[in-house]
Amino acid sequence: MSFKPDYQPFVLDGDQLRQTVINYASNPLYLDNEEWQNDDNPYRRQLRPQVLQYLDFSRVLQPDEILTYSALAANRLLTTIYEADLVLLPKTQFAERRADFTGFYSTTNRVQGEMIRPYLERHVFGFLDDEVEVTGPWTKDDLQAFLRRLQEEPDDQPSKSELAIARSSDPKRALRNWLIQFAPDFLAEASPMIRNVMGYYGPVQSAWFKVIIDEYGYGVHRTKHSTLFERTLASVGLHSDLHRYWQYYLASSLMLSNYFHYLGKNHENFFRYLGALYYTETELVGFCRRAASLMSSVFGEEADTLYFTEHVHIDGHHSRMVLEELISPIVDQCGASVIPEIVRGYEEFRVLSQIADEDFAAQVQWMDSGPENKNLHDPIWAKVEAGEITAPVAHLVEPRGELSNTHQHDADELCHIRSGTMKFVSGYDAHQILEAGQGTVIWGNRLHGAIIESPECVYEIHSVKDYRACLS
Repeated sequence: MSFKPDYQPFVLDGDQLRQTVINYASNPLYLDNEEWQNDDNPYRRQLRPQVLQYLDFSRVLQPDEILTYSALAANRLLTTIYEADLVLLPKTQFAERRADFTGFYSTTNRVQGEMIRPYLERHVFGFLDDEVEVTGPWTKDDLQAFLRRLQEEPDDQPSKSELAIARSSDPKRALRNWLIQFAPDFLAEASPMIRNVMGYYGPVQSAWFKVIIDEYGYGVHRTKHSTLFERTLASVGLHSDLHRYWQYYLASSLMLSNYFHYLGKNHENFFRYLGALYYTETELVGFCRRAASLMSSVFGEEADTLYFTEHVHIDGHHSRMVLEELISPIVDQCGASVIPEIVRGYEEFRVLSQIADEDFAAQVQWMDSGPENKNLHDPIWAKVEAGEITAPVAHLVEPRGELSNTHQHDADELCHIRSGTMKFVSGYDAHQILEAGQGTVIWGNRLHGAIIESPECVYEIHSVKDYRACLS
């Protein structure tokens, strides 16, 4: 009897995907936290598995959906899955976290993560297929002219995030939240890049390794870029253990970090990674110069800005190296057919960077608007009581210490406290105290959480969709 090969691609249908996602996220390491921060435990991440059953990760998010809760949940999952490839150790007390270490790197955890990873990647990054279009024939000269234009653009214009920090009612709080957004990437600096220097592809491989050596301080730990970032965090009163501030990461911040893991993990995207790498190495020069200046203006001499000033000196060199020693030789080696992929990676990361910039600026506005949103409760609640506004409502009763781990809603909602006391949190070090009869407007797509500070709290969440329409 002859053997007849019958190759079948691995596929999960919608129900299988949903169940595997729930199984993965139900690992005890990923359940809701009782504290706002994870204390020196890189294996603990709050994935809120109780909500995942209501999300459909089998479809591609549309451009207007990439900041929804589904995007946040998927990016939290992806970060966790990608980092199972990395060696993560707590700074202290490993013996107390040994069981968590074993659970995080267990075969079941890794295999289930890999089963769902391609679907989550398509869910989060699939919109880029339509958002970025690369057409026409490209030559090597065309590519170099296209990429060099970025070096010639002025780099002194502040981003929306930088302007939001400078104009914030609490710039120090805003800047601390900004630094927290960089932590998933900067504390494990260059880890996604290392995925691409394994293998066999000639001189470019060695040239790329030079960039990584720079990032790792030439083997001297005190000059490693992640070590410099730890000093930056400490200088403004933040801790530097990995994912301590997990609950404050925005969907777009995780998406930026995940994008490089996505490209590096899937080597069919190798050429796309080169384009994205060139964009970030070139843009970092101006960004880091402005970041150092912003930190000094907000925190004064106490701010340790060496992480950023160091990048100003080396990233101009890295930009030229990526173009001349990585991209140009790869085009010579592999041909012009890879150029559209290089351009696509460049454009995709540019799009994602703009999304993250706008998202963080909106989060600063959300934190700053806490008192105003609390005041807006009263006129909207009056209309609810009068029957002028009818909306789906959830009635909740929670005990003291009950922590609603951070999340977001896809549309505006109204929180109303019937009895008790709630601490409503809209970001790191940003909160409002809500007593009986009070409440707050909750903006759609804005990260928030809450904790009960009375023996019991009875409250309601009204899904009003658009709070501005409720005020007219």
